Amino acid sequence: MPDPPPDLRVTRREAAQLLGVAAATQLLGASSPDICFLTATEMAELIRRKKLSARETLDAHLKQIDRVNPQVNAIVTLVAEQAVDNARRADEAQAHGAVLGPLHGLPIAHKDLVETAGIRTTFGSRIFKDNVPTHDAILVERIRKAGAICVGKTNAPEFGAGSQTFNAVFGATKNPYDLTKTCGGSSGGAAVSLASGMLPIADGSDSGGSLRNPAAFCGVIGFRVAPGRVANAASGNAWSTVSVSGPMARTVSDVALLLSVMAGPDPRCPISISEPGSRFTANLERNFKGVRVAWFKDMGGIPFDPRVLSLVNAQRKVFESLGCIVEEAEPDWTGVHESIDTLRAWGYATSQSENIRLHRDLVKDTIQWEAERGSKLTGADIAHAHTLRSKAWDNMRIFQEKYEYFIAPTTQVLPFDVTQPYPTEIAGVKMSTYIEWMKVCLLISALENPSISMPCGFTEGGLPVGLQIVGRHRDEWSVLQMARAFEQATPAARRKPAIA
Repeated sequence: MPDPPPDLRVTRREAAQLLGVAAATQLLGASSPDICFLTATEMAELIRRKKLSARETLDAHLKQIDRVNPQVNAIVTLVAEQAVDNARRADEAQAHGAVLGPLHGLPIAHKDLVETAGIRTTFGSRIFKDNVPTHDAILVERIRKAGAICVGKTNAPEFGAGSQTFNAVFGATKNPYDLTKTCGGSSGGAAVSLASGMLPIADGSDSGGSLRNPAAFCGVIGFRVAPGRVANAASGNAWSTVSVSGPMARTVSDVALLLSVMAGPDPRCPISISEPGSRFTANLERNFKGVRVAWFKDMGGIPFDPRVLSLVNAQRKVFESLGCIVEEAEPDWTGVHESIDTLRAWGYATSQSENIRLHRDLVKDTIQWEAERGSKLTGADIAHAHTLRSKAWDNMRIFQEKYEYFIAPTTQVLPFDVTQPYPTEIAGVKMSTYIEWMKVCLLISALENPSISMPCGFTEGGLPVGLQIVGRHRDEWSVLQMARAFEQATPAARRKPAIA
């Protein structure tokens, strides 16, 4: 990178004070990967202090995208010229004394399931392969207003179905730690972009693990927040609480930064939570002495790869070292999977029946199966599912009167072959559907509790593993606090992939 102009140069002392010695040394070396692996919080502060410009930040990330993306296929629509123009405008606005948003100058790409005005949004479907929306989704509006620079869209499975990121429009996204493995999904392109240094922050969505699963498979952080925490405009069943949007990043502080922008009420969302996003800008430090933590047992008897269990169970001592009282305990899972299974099928019938009617040959078989199953449901079936879910929610509420947190693995398996649509067996147990291997996330989704996936280590073969920290209903703040403490206690759980 060329030398910055005089007002953008950072002295060694200033950089060391802001970033710490190691990061400052990297920045002064000024190669693109060095800039790209600053935290988003550090990056934003350097830009705000005019020690780094939005154009320099974008240039570093575009170079990283050019170098890494052909290997992983994570960013599937790139709007580099538009981004360069917006970065120039951002620098000019700052030079003229404009009030800067909290994400000013930070590059971002949005999941290809969320509408972006003027930027192709395919939903991973051949039906919409040339679709260019005329409006932004609410979360995109907010992120733009906060000053982020959109560089394009990240890959996702067709209509977000399944936790393996591939589709007939763009193909598969590969795991940056092993290019023969899947990155998970459905926010797979986002997770890979973060892990590879192509983005500092990213948005995703989660029904049955789509923020958490790819985060675990790619060694980053994905946060499934409470329904309504991040507002989505009313469409389809606007009162559905199965799918949520949420933040992804490489550090907990960066997740909190992005959530502070994404969160907050909006009159276009009938279930939006009234608490403002600014709630998530406070100091995350907390003393956890005496806090009661429930450690998973067997999640109701679902199978796990022993390597996942080994790495996750090794983290129990970390929570104990923080002062927590850790006990093996689980809520009553009765009816939880049945309820979410029914409501998921109903959701696909609501959202995809018309696409299937008009373009059956362009819709993948698992979506057709879900929608057709959902179309056969009766009112009594749906009412029963809601009753089961209500009881399970209350069971969890009572359980968490004693335990503030519940800890469990994020996934039941390690990243698997990228050519395999989904695992068909775990620890000798056959999987009956394309999504059954994600029960460990689905159970939490059904309860609506905020859950963050944190990197917790690597296998001997170098594949990342994650664990979930599940908090009380709508208590995202305490989840972030615990995640931050766990992050600080486990620095070895994070490392760059070799391709980065």
